[in-house]
Formats: sequence, structure tokens, C-alpha cells
Amino acid sequence: MSRFYSDLVSSISPYVPGEQPKDRRFIKLNTNENPYPASSRAVAAIHSVTGLEARLYPDPQASLLRQTLADYHRLKPEEIFVGNGSDEVLAMLFPAFFNPRDLIAFPDITYSFYPVYAALYGIPSLTPPLAADFSIDLDDYPQDLRGLLLANPNAPTGIAKGRDEIEALLRKRRDTLVVVDEAYIDFGGESAIPLIRSHDNLLVVQTMSKSRSLAGLRVGIAFGNPALIKGLEAIRDSFNSYTVDVVAQRAAIAAYEDIEHFETTRQAIIATRERTSHRLAELGFNVTPSRANFIFCTLPGVPGIEVQQYLRDNGVLVRRFGGERINDWLRITIGRDDEMDEVVRLLAAFVAAGRA
Repeated sequence: MSRFYSDLVSSISPYVPGEQPKDRRFIKLNTNENPYPASSRAVAAIHSVTGLEARLYPDPQASLLRQTLADYHRLKPEEIFVGNGSDEVLAMLFPAFFNPRDLIAFPDITYSFYPVYAALYGIPSLTPPLAADFSIDLDDYPQDLRGLLLANPNAPTGIAKGRDEIEALLRKRRDTLVVVDEAYIDFGGESAIPLIRSHDNLLVVQTMSKSRSLAGLRVGIAFGNPALIKGLEAIRDSFNSYTVDVVAQRAAIAAYEDIEHFETTRQAIIATRERTSHRLAELGFNVTPSRANFIFCTLPGVPGIEVQQYLRDNGVLVRRFGGERINDWLRITIGRDDEMDEVVRLLAAFVAAGRA
């Protein structure tokens, strides 16, 4: 520890990303990456950037990308904010909309960056527990919240709320900013984007890392009324006006325009998820009804760390989180069919060997 650390650096507990192995010997199912390559049109767009263009700063407003997104979602560009991945968008919305004297809330089991950001900006937070079935009971949240963050589908459970439930929440809590984090929405959920015109207390956050295979380029999006977007822009321009580079902007446009690739790959992931969930249930696993690109499961009576280590020893990386309630649960990203077949084969052998 450096003697030059601030009190903040000395006290925070940073987010821990999933393992990124340096070799290729693993089936990598631990970071919710898309198993399919990015659109060929997006790849072509990446290669289209010239040396002359690379020497210039990118458009700080990402105007062409925002127009593409606006056309796709039937919105206006001023209702859209683009950042360097959805994590950056989330990081900027905390200081944009919440003060250290405000109270915000998010579930006790959810995306683990939320408590990191709350601690980083000194914003007090409540974490009402999920129900026994890991669903979110919105009646557990007090009325006097400044902000309410919901990952929908939730992470790491994959369980989703319907749009009607989100709309009822918005109507009941008009003085609360409701942030709906839709990182996994394209794998079976209902987006809340159509609600932003009628609810000025809604901010929807999405990413191009999952369903559009652009995790390596870092493109995140927020959708909300223009006043909310201006708040995000004010924070961004107080840090760095050029957060989305020219390569990422151009590839993102092409990825959104390639609807056929998007539909084909996301439907393939959904089909593989459902098939694998069914097979794991047949082996005795408890599996949540995921609407994301991952499965959340546990083998009753067997420590999660034991199953995780067995898979790792046999060349498969999966994610396990701390906390008493989910310590024995594994989050398994949906890979290609052959990769998921190998996971099922290994787990079937694990169960048959009497380890379960």
C-alpha cells in the first residue's frame, strides 16, 4: 500500500472482473461474452478506419451512432447517451443524479458494480434481499428513495421483470429515478425503452457487449428524456469528452444495421440456453428461469467451489460469487452448442461418479 493513497483508495473494495486466461486451453464461460463473432459488417467497419481518420479525435457526441440508435428505437438523438461501455455509463449516472445525502437502493444480489459505485461516490444505499426464489419484490423498497437500480434481467440470477411491472413501479415512484440496466435484455426480456417518453424518472442502460458481440470495443448506451441525457453529458465532459473512439462508433453503427446477424445469433443463444437448462435440471441441478445469456444453477448438497474447480480442472471456466445465499451457485455463460455439450457431459460424469 502506497503512503500516497487517498483515504478513498485505502477504503474501497473494487469490482473484480471474471478471469481472462492468457492461453486458449479453456472453454471460457465465465464473463458472459457472446460465443459468436461480431457481425461481418461490423468487422468491415473496423477495417474501414483510415490512418488519416485515426489521427483525429472522434466525434464527442457520437452523432451518427446516436442517430442510428434513434432510428432503430424510434427515438430522438437527444434521448440517447453513448459511453465507453455500460459500466462507464453507470459510473457517470451516480454523480449525475445522486448526492451523498441521498438514499438509493438495489437488491442484495445483483450486479456487483452497483455497491462499488455507491461506495466510490459516498452515496448511502439499501440492499433489500431477494425473495427465496431470487425474484425481486418491489414492495420491499421504501418510498423515499432518490434512486432505484434494477438489473433486468437481474445478474447473476437471469430472472426478469415484465415491462408492465416496470411501468407500475414508475407510476408509483414518480420522485425516484429508476435505472433499468438491460445488459441482457435481448435474450428474452422486455425492454423498458418504450416507457421513457411517458416517464421522466426512467433511465434505461444497455450495452453492445453481449447481444452484438462487441465487448472488446466497449460501447454502452443510456436512453432517457433529454434532461437526463444532458446530466450525463455534463459529467462526461467533466472527465473526458472523447470516451467512444472512432473505431467503436463505426463498428457499433454497422452492428446495429446488421439485423439479420443480431437475430440469428441471439436466437441461437436462447435456444442453447433452454436446451442446456433442461439437461442440467435432468441431472439434478436447480436452475433459475434465466432470460439472459447465462444459466444460474446449483447442485444441491455439493459446495459450489467443488463443482467450479472440477470444471476448471477439466478445461471449463465458470463464475461463482461470494455471499452466503449464492456461494454454492454457478453462473455459466451460454457458449456454442459444442461447448455446452461438453459442460453437460462433464457434469453428468461428475454426478455419475457419486460426487454429488
